[in-house]
Amino acid sequence: MDKGFPKDFLWGGATAANQCEGAYLSNGKGLSTADVMTVSDHGIPREITDGVIEGKYYPSHKGIDHYNRFKEDIALFAEMGFKCYRLSIAWSRIFPNGDEEVPNEDGLKYYDEVFNTCQQYGIEPLVTISHFETPLGLLQYGSWENRKVIGFYLRYCQTLFNRYKGKVKYWLTFNEINVMSTKPWMAAGIYSDDEQVRMSAAYHQFLASAKAVQMAHAIDPNNKVGMMYAGHIAYPNSCDPEDVQTTVDFMHKMLFYCDVQCRGYYPAYKLKEFEREGIVLPIQDGDKEELMKGKVDFLSYSYYMTHVIGKETNLNFKGLNGVKTGYKNPYLPTSDWGWSIDPKGLRYSLNLLYDRYQLPLMIVENGLGAIDKVEDDGRIHDSYRIDYLREHIKEIKKAIEVDGIPVMGYTMWGPIDIIAASTGEMKKRYGFIYVDVDDNGNGTFNRIKKDSFFWYKQVIESNGEHLE
Repeated sequence: MDKGFPKDFLWGGATAANQCEGAYLSNGKGLSTADVMTVSDHGIPREITDGVIEGKYYPSHKGIDHYNRFKEDIALFAEMGFKCYRLSIAWSRIFPNGDEEVPNEDGLKYYDEVFNTCQQYGIEPLVTISHFETPLGLLQYGSWENRKVIGFYLRYCQTLFNRYKGKVKYWLTFNEINVMSTKPWMAAGIYSDDEQVRMSAAYHQFLASAKAVQMAHAIDPNNKVGMMYAGHIAYPNSCDPEDVQTTVDFMHKMLFYCDVQCRGYYPAYKLKEFEREGIVLPIQDGDKEELMKGKVDFLSYSYYMTHVIGKETNLNFKGLNGVKTGYKNPYLPTSDWGWSIDPKGLRYSLNLLYDRYQLPLMIVENGLGAIDKVEDDGRIHDSYRIDYLREHIKEIKKAIEVDGIPVMGYTMWGPIDIIAASTGEMKKRYGFIYVDVDDNGNGTFNRIKKDSFFWYKQVIESNGEHLE
């Protein structure tokens, strides 16, 4: 019997362009939806401004200066032994307004260099095509509420698939697509609480993704295209049937995104909900066939925590990851940011998703946001992060060995400290590598290896056997 992780398991880490690159207007880049989000603090929503306003701090403008230091950063990833680096392409680096007919060559050259550097170290890129940064110029069309944006997205995809053929074979069409139901500005440049607007935008993204999958396969049969789910996983508060049913309803709100992208059609429960609420999808002839032909090759997802749901939970929730359910799990500790720490829930989620879809799975985000201290000798002793990751990796191993689930890889979120999506903070650190910059973009930007850097190197060298 095979034991342990597969020999070709994709160990690595994950970042997003708008959270690390900086250089927000360099070499022809246009503004994105991420570039008009200010810094905030834990529990305080980020402000979305009408353009860039002088005197306000926008974290994406500086990031961690990965744009200028990517060779240094990827060399550090290679030192840890990365097999895979999940990154995103900034759409507005390639098409500054989103609707141009000709791409920005400087933007394309930049990612050529990034992928060449990955190839130099034998690191497989996993590329997110749209990661929470729709070009701001597309707002003139109504962004993803307008079907016309599908064409702009597909032009962008075609450019990427042709340009990076042979350099990239793993793609994700949209990051955490179900965030449309919690933070539509991040997901699609939609600033609306109207469910008709959100569901129309989601429909257009589903259709765009399905067409992109087919395009990727046609351009290069070696391409593998996945979806990316924001891993909302919930337990009932009790065995009260009402708590159980409310949990089912909550998971339906989240998993229907996976249902459409993995199965190729809208589930009956969602169509019934639309009937009750008077929501009409902007379906055109041939769309249903496109959705079915454009099913994804694998399912990837983020996993940070689990939720507890009960009959008092308001399912008209708002928020990114910290969904307010009204309940807490008394059996689980929480992070500095109040997120439950539930390693065993990762194995549960792998089983739930594989049982539902029978597709290969990949955990493309998992990590602990914490406040790190640089000691007088310059070292960072982050044993808490090692403990967190160790316990989660143990559960992945059980899912592979005991449950027989085909897990493709694990790209820990934030292998280098980056700005937090929900708040724009730097003090909420995830990385194996410390970056000397504060919440207001001040610092040397120097990189420092944490204790977890050396631990993860051993994990990869041993293919997940050395976890202590």
